[in-house]
Amino acid sequence: MSFAIIVLVVILVAFAIFVISVYNSLVSSRNQVHNAWAQIDVELQRRFDLIPNLVETVKGYMSHEENVLTQIAELRSAWTNSKSISEKANLETQLSGALNSIYAVAEQYPELKANTNFLSLQEELSNTESKLSSSRSSYNTMVTNYNTKLELFPNNIIAGMFNFKSEELFKVENEEVKQNVKVSF
Repeated sequence: MSFAIIVLVVILVAFAIFVISVYNSLVSSRNQVHNAWAQIDVELQRRFDLIPNLVETVKGYMSHEENVLTQIAELRSAWTNSKSISEKANLETQLSGALNSIYAVAEQYPELKANTNFLSLQEELSNTESKLSSSRSSYNTMVTNYNTKLELFPNNIIAGMFNFKSEELFKVENEEVKQNVKVSF
């Protein structure tokens, strides 16, 4: 074989290794994003599973607050049927507001605030909220890293060839939710 053919083969092999390396890196990053979303999904599901117990505990004390309890049930159903990240983020935001309403109304019922089931569920939801916050932060970091990889040259060429798409950040669309809420017990 001539020297030119050997050089051409080496260049083609190096290029193939480069493409494979970039492709594998993009696949790995995309899978990390999907895993991070799955962690959020698990925590959201856990929270939605706790809510019926909280609602049942609160129902007896809050018969005149039926609209809040109905809203929570509707949000839970809508969340189960939602598909996109933005839909779930929007419903999650609305649910946080409804839960804050329950906690605020609970202030009016000292017996409810002292109820061990209510306190236990409130603690579980608080722990879940902390895990959700951490999971959302981790997810957004993974999405940012992945999207950055997609946009960097020459990754963007390879990403385009293999049809990699950017992922959506988990963000709060409702400006009211961004405001501090004071709930005291």
